[in-house]
Amino acid sequence: MRIGIVCPYSWDVPGGVQFHIRDLAEYFIRLGHEVSVLAPADDDTPLPPYVVSAGRAVPVPYNGSVARLNFGFLSAARVRRWLHEGAFDVIHIHEPTSPSLGLLTCWAAEGPIVATFHTSNPRSRAMIAAYSILQAALEKISARIAVSEYARRTLVEHLGGDAVVIPNGVDVEFFARAEADPRWQGETIGFIGRIDEPRKGLPVLMRALPKVLAARPRARLLVAGRGDEEEAVASLPDGLRSRVEFLGMVSDEDKARLLRSVDLYVAPNTGGESFGIILVEAMSAGAPVLASDLDAFAQVLDRGAAGELFPNEDADALADAAIRLLEDPERRTKLRERGSAHVRRFDWSTVGADIMSVYETVTAGAAAVAADDRTTKRWTRFGLTRD
Repeated sequence: MRIGIVCPYSWDVPGGVQFHIRDLAEYFIRLGHEVSVLAPADDDTPLPPYVVSAGRAVPVPYNGSVARLNFGFLSAARVRRWLHEGAFDVIHIHEPTSPSLGLLTCWAAEGPIVATFHTSNPRSRAMIAAYSILQAALEKISARIAVSEYARRTLVEHLGGDAVVIPNGVDVEFFARAEADPRWQGETIGFIGRIDEPRKGLPVLMRALPKVLAARPRARLLVAGRGDEEEAVASLPDGLRSRVEFLGMVSDEDKARLLRSVDLYVAPNTGGESFGIILVEAMSAGAPVLASDLDAFAQVLDRGAAGELFPNEDADALADAAIRLLEDPERRTKLRERGSAHVRRFDWSTVGADIMSVYETVTAGAAAVAADDRTTKRWTRFGLTRD
């Protein structure tokens, strides 16, 4: 099958949607399908052979974050050229409502279109205001996928219609077979995310850290991600700042090793999350997980059975839960076992098969409509009509 996938966000700045698209494309390529991904990217960005650049992206505040999007006449021309050269059997657009390549592709494309909705935002005024503009594009979509029940709810409440829920995928074995790194072992707490993006929750974790370190003086926090490291620890007393180690941006291999090494992975995100791919990665690597009780996180963690939850933005509750888990190796072992079993439902072998079923359904439907149209034209040619 010839598959065209549209990424709305810049390939230069890694994020959950980009990782999902990358892994989805590579999964289908391994199965023998022809896949092309259209994504914003700077001219000097090294790209995998299956990614086509649509030009540089522009940073835009979106859903509590900053999304790097691509929109305009030049982008529209590149979309049309990509569609023409690709001659795709199916086009898979991610975040078709964002003002980026997905919306441009919706307007320009013909044939079967599948759309995946990642956003979870129950009060999106922008989406409501833009509905009349989006409606024509959304009507061209053959099938809708939401990555979680909360992304589906956002879609239904703001745009109408419905979607099948298919979660983000993870290569579970990649994380499960990672080797622990001795440098990152020994009463360590892990955090991975953009340091300077408040909704990722690092400030909440920093407020909790003094209480954790008072109870567990040998503990330390390992932080992987880009951002201002000095600003991140500015709220900590001087004597505690050395207990935070910043690793910067890490490779996929080092991320897996880090998650395999830590005694506890903490996800203190404060909102705007529709899924929680990092939780799935942590469970795949065997890390006990402690996360804020966002609806999406609670769903991924099986309502607290596969990882513990604390009240969102409550630093004291986070600290108490972290201390309790660090002092209870038996509980951490149980969380590892439960998480490792639970996470299998998110493996690409399951998720990819579900997405391919959607592709096959819409392409079969398109083929049936085309055949019916050809038959109707033949009847009309002979001056006949069909009952």
